[in-house]
This record gives sequence, C-alpha cells and structure tokens, in this order.
Amino acid sequence: MDKIQDKALQVAKEIVVKFVETGRISPSNFTSHFSRIYLEVLRTITEHTPHPGQSGDED
Repeated sequence: MDKIQDKALQVAKEIVVKFVETGRISPSNFTSHFSRIYLEVLRTITEHTPHPGQSGDED
C-alpha cells in the first residue's frame, strides 16, 4: 500500500469512528459506509494539486 492510500485509510477510519461515536453510523452497517468514505477521501487526496513551490509532503 502506498503512502497516499495509507493516509486515506487512516482518515477514513477516523471519520467512520467519529460517525459511530455520534450515532450517525451504527457498528452493524459499518462496512457499507466505510468503503464509500475511503474511496471519497482517496479521490479527494489524489485530485489535490499542490500550489507552485509546494512539495506536497508537509508532514
């Protein structure tokens, strides 16, 4: 798994955990929501184009 996919996985996990904690997603339907959230996060990350002079690795 590359660095971008790993970051997307971490972000998606955090989002889903927050949704479960707030009751917006139940643990029983976690799998149906997780993949959609992960793919949307991954799409958003990969479509981002850094501004000129930005390296994109600002960790």
